[in-house]
Amino acid sequence: MPCGVAAGAPFLTSLHLLLPTRVSVGKTNTVTALNGSNVLLPCVFTTCIGFQDLVFTWYFNSTEMIYHGKIKSKASEPFLVGRNPRVEFVGSTTGKDNNISIVLNEVDFSDAGKYTCHVKNPKEKNAQHNASIFLTVVHKMVETDNTVTLIIVGVVGGLIGLLILFMLVKRVVLFIIKKTQDRK
Repeated sequence: MPCGVAAGAPFLTSLHLLLPTRVSVGKTNTVTALNGSNVLLPCVFTTCIGFQDLVFTWYFNSTEMIYHGKIKSKASEPFLVGRNPRVEFVGSTTGKDNNISIVLNEVDFSDAGKYTCHVKNPKEKNAQHNASIFLTVVHKMVETDNTVTLIIVGVVGGLIGLLILFMLVKRVVLFIIKKTQDRK
């Protein structure tokens, strides 16, 4: 939804109710990582009214703080307040996107769980917004076999092609019969 006044609110009472900061972890809220690998945990935020002294925090399973940062303004990059030594900040907030993504290094099975990207914007009277992503850690990545899908698509496509061919042959035969009858 674009920036603007909250939908359905009376005009005079909603002038101060611009749409709030929105936090997103992308199109899917699940990530699978191979045991021992590094994994990106994406998070971006948008705001209609800007931000100053914005605070963002990443939590593991809603309680354990794994990264804590602060951003002075749109013109400055975030600075670290505190973090888990295995977590690396990889985002940027001076470009088009307000990217506050992190990388979790050398994941193991105990890292599986819920990761929450939490944003607090003082310009919104310290309203708090968050989005969560779920990490699954596996011993071996499983390659998806699409053979059955390809066979089904091929058969259905072939049947549709045969149906179209049958309809064309029927039309040509009917046309030839009609022309032959017209000559007689």
